[in-house]
Amino acid sequence: MAELESVLDGTVISVVPFGAFVDIGSKESGLVHISELSSEYVKDINTFIKKGDRVRVKVIRIDENGKISLSMKQAERPKQERAKRPKPAKVSARPDSYDWSARPVEELSFEDKLSRFKHESEEKIRDSKRRMENKRSGGYSRRGGYMS
Repeated sequence: MAELESVLDGTVISVVPFGAFVDIGSKESGLVHISELSSEYVKDINTFIKKGDRVRVKVIRIDENGKISLSMKQAERPKQERAKRPKPAKVSARPDSYDWSARPVEELSFEDKLSRFKHESEEKIRDSKRRMENKRSGGYSRRGGYMS
């Protein structure tokens, strides 16, 4: 009988678009949802996991009907190691003060990636508006005189 929080070895018995069913022995199986496959984004489940693969899983939930929810992501490393992991840097209220090049994109949290995207988009819009204003000036240079 599977116990909550236990880490087990299992075999993938089927792969579906939303996850993979894993046989964990003792005539029991559970579902690893696509969001629990890896700490990295899984675009196509079929390129990540296949039927017959041996996997290490953690039992994260057993509902009242006996359905077992599993996680490969949480079984990757011990709980103490997860707790010691450094927290992502907080994004300040002023995006201009955040050094985006300090960490590779792969290490940024979703919120940091979203803030980075917003910051870069605002810069592009600002640059585009400046270029449009310069085109509308009719060739007149602010330094004095007309441009040739």
